[in-house]
Amino acid sequence: MKGVVEIELSKTPDNIIITREIQVVNNTSAWFINRKPATLKTVEEQIAALNIQVDNLCQFLPQDKVGEFARLSKVELLEATEKSIGPPEMYKFHCELKNFREKERELENLCKDKTNSLEKMKQRVERYKQDVERYHERKRHLDLIEMLERKRPWVEYETVRKQHEEVKQIRDQAREELKNLKGMQSPLMKKMEEIEGSFKSLDRKIRCMAGEIKEASQKCKQKKDALEMKDKQIEEINQAFRMKKDEEMDRRKKIISAHKMIEEWNDELSTVNDCENLQPQIDAVNTELKHLQGERANIESDISDVTTEKNNQEREKKRIIDRIGQLNNIMSMKEETLKGKSQDTHSALMWLRKNKDKFKRTVCEPIMLQINLKDTRHAKYIENHISANDMKAFVFESQEDMEVFLVEIRDHQKLRVNAVCAPAVSCAGNLPSRPIEELHQYGFFSYLRELFDAPLPVMSYLCSQYRIHDVPVGTEKTRNMIGKVIQETKLRQLYTAEEKYTVKVSAYTNLTFSTNVCLRAAQFLTNSVDTDERQQLEKQQQGINCKLQSLDTQLTTLFERQKHLERRDNELRQQKKELLERGNRRRQLESKIAVKYDSIKQLEQDAINLEDESQQANVKIKEINIQKARLVSELMHLIKHCVSLNILKTDLVLQSTAVDAEKNRLESEYKAASMQLRASEQNFRELDEKKRVLTENCRELLRKARQMCKMSPDQHLPKEFQTHCCKTHEIDALLNEEKSRASCFTGLNASIVEEYSKQTHEIQQLKEDLEEKKKELDNYKRNISQIKERWLNPLKSLIEKINEKFSNFFSSMQCVGEVDLHVENEEEYDKYGIRIRVKFHSSTGLQELTPYHQSGGEKSVSTMLYLMALQELNRCPFRVVDEINQGMDPVNERRVFEMVVKTACKESTSQYFLITPKLLQNLTYNDKMTVLFVYNGPYMLEANKWNLKSFCRQRRRLGRMDEQ
Repeated sequence: MKGVVEIELSKTPDNIIITREIQVVNNTSAWFINRKPATLKTVEEQIAALNIQVDNLCQFLPQDKVGEFARLSKVELLEATEKSIGPPEMYKFHCELKNFREKERELENLCKDKTNSLEKMKQRVERYKQDVERYHERKRHLDLIEMLERKRPWVEYETVRKQHEEVKQIRDQAREELKNLKGMQSPLMKKMEEIEGSFKSLDRKIRCMAGEIKEASQKCKQKKDALEMKDKQIEEINQAFRMKKDEEMDRRKKIISAHKMIEEWNDELSTVNDCENLQPQIDAVNTELKHLQGERANIESDISDVTTEKNNQEREKKRIIDRIGQLNNIMSMKEETLKGKSQDTHSALMWLRKNKDKFKRTVCEPIMLQINLKDTRHAKYIENHISANDMKAFVFESQEDMEVFLVEIRDHQKLRVNAVCAPAVSCAGNLPSRPIEELHQYGFFSYLRELFDAPLPVMSYLCSQYRIHDVPVGTEKTRNMIGKVIQETKLRQLYTAEEKYTVKVSAYTNLTFSTNVCLRAAQFLTNSVDTDERQQLEKQQQGINCKLQSLDTQLTTLFERQKHLERRDNELRQQKKELLERGNRRRQLESKIAVKYDSIKQLEQDAINLEDESQQANVKIKEINIQKARLVSELMHLIKHCVSLNILKTDLVLQSTAVDAEKNRLESEYKAASMQLRASEQNFRELDEKKRVLTENCRELLRKARQMCKMSPDQHLPKEFQTHCCKTHEIDALLNEEKSRASCFTGLNASIVEEYSKQTHEIQQLKEDLEEKKKELDNYKRNISQIKERWLNPLKSLIEKINEKFSNFFSSMQCVGEVDLHVENEEEYDKYGIRIRVKFHSSTGLQELTPYHQSGGEKSVSTMLYLMALQELNRCPFRVVDEINQGMDPVNERRVFEMVVKTACKESTSQYFLITPKLLQNLTYNDKMTVLFVYNGPYMLEANKWNLKSFCRQRRRLGRMDEQ
């Protein structure tokens, strides 16, 4: 025997058909792709290429995996979402970031270790450093002494030699300069005389030309002013004619419009009959209207009263239904909270409920389950006042019962639980030190005890242990005047809106000290339940249902009567309107026609002859244009003459400027050359004498230096003496100083230098290794920064899209939901995650989707809506959801089904498979949906006996029999 499963996957250009044959005998499977044998690995590669991820709960979600989806950590949900709808490179970048971050941490630790080792080696070397420095210092002094003694005569020689070379070079330059100056004197004089004559001739011509240009420019300006005046005259003539033309056109339009209106009013006047006495009819209509208005006002008042009452009853009914639903879930939610806080306490609670007969007196379950808050907003005050251990403690009325309980739980079952015993004399009725009314002026509104209800043993223990009957709770007003509150009330403990204050008085100085801490958020008392309240609510619900039926009957009757009165009122108002219009219209039309005829007569008297006006304007413009033509001709002649004069003047000015510059240059050169010639002759004689003296000194000093260094005449100067040479007295001072310093260094050993060199080399090697690792670390950081930007920005954009769709889905259900990127540390990429927060009840805040906070139906709804938020963004070809609606109530199941249909039937989304054993009636369907039924049961035919054609023939025969 064998079983066969076949699936066809859409792919371009040809679809893929994957077949699996399962052999029952040996429990093996054979795989085929397009009817051809294939391996499981090949099948998995084909599936992965189509972005189908069977193990991803964002694509394949069976019913038994709904809880597993809720248990997905934020990190796992992020990875599943990246794989499902993110770009192919998004999950790859995420993995690379995690790997790079791990290597970055390894490199940081390695750099830290190497840095520590380097610091230790530096400390060891530092101990040798002083002796080594002293050794090298002494050696430097001795070497310097030897070098200075040999260098001294060479310094004397070098000093004189440099002086000789400098003087020789300067003397040669002076001789050459003197020769050049003598040759330049005579040509300059001749050239200066020629330039002076040219300059005087050009200056005379320029002055003559400037007078002619000034006279021509004045004539041009006069002609331009005359032309501008003529243009202004023409524009004024045209403007005057345009104004008259516009005035005449406007007059004609007004006459035509008036005749048309008179014609329309005459037509209307012919249809209006003479006035008749309509007042009796109008009075009768007014009387009936007044009566109807009074009756309508009464009906509307009754409808408003009944509607208001019905709305109030419906709101009360909705409040009661919501409250009953909350009460049904609150106790189980409180127990889940206890289980999450302490598994041992929850186990002990289960044992106690089964063994209450073992105790003589009342045993109260953990305090957190017994406290019923009157307002959940006050939970933070209770939890900040009562310790977490006492919140999970069992309360006993007798010490004997408590010992029996602890022996069983702690000794036998090895559970760690807390238990307390209530006082023998009840403290539940203890009175506060002062009435709360006395504290209202400071912003206090209640004592802690009045914020909740609890069984007497629990209340007695809390009053005795925590004095909850005498600890007031205030508001922000209390916080703003806290100094005055502490000083005047002498309270030892108090609460403001967000802080707890503890006041103490010093036993020695009698001074008052206060401490304050911010209130922690509530963890245990986020929910509260009251059984008496539930019974009362059910009774109220029955009474409201009866009341609503009665109100609906009254409203139906009132609405019918209101519609009848509205119809009659409209008929009367229309009748009155027609009567009034018949009486007034004829007089109005006759008056309007008379006024309009008078207006036409006045307009006809004001006519303007546009043809005469146009001829007069053209004559004036023609005369002005003749004058303009004459002026333009004269102006053009003057401009041409002025341009030619300016060209000639410009040419003369340029020539004069060039001649003047050349003249000034020659005069300056001649004066400078004369002075320079005299100075050069004196300088040359002095330099020649100085060179001769220095040459003799150099020969004598060179002979002495070679003798000091024992050098032959053909040997060169040593390299150490070829460096910069100081003066002789400086060398003598250095010799004395170095000899004194060298005598101060004694008792030094050369072996320490070798050890120091060895350690220094190791440090240098370690520094290079450390620098290389730091560069490698910097490279990783750059890579992380680059990849992070390419990964994080698209991810944030993707999550914003998911959040937008997720929030819209929840809003349509009158609930609240959010999706955001959860980040604990921006550098810890393996801890990035997606956080889903939901709120199904108006009395609670947003809570993170977890296996514990929400009910099974709420988890199913949240999971389904998240998957739908991914639908339009999904890259996978299809999604499969199995029996997701099993845990939902009918209202949510219907809403979710409609959202699935609306989302999955869009053009841009992937294919959607919804598998379910049942559906609600009257659901909304779409033409793009395909419904497949799978029948199974004891009366089903075997596969080999299934014949669709035979079934159709039998059905047609039965149809004909029914017709006969």
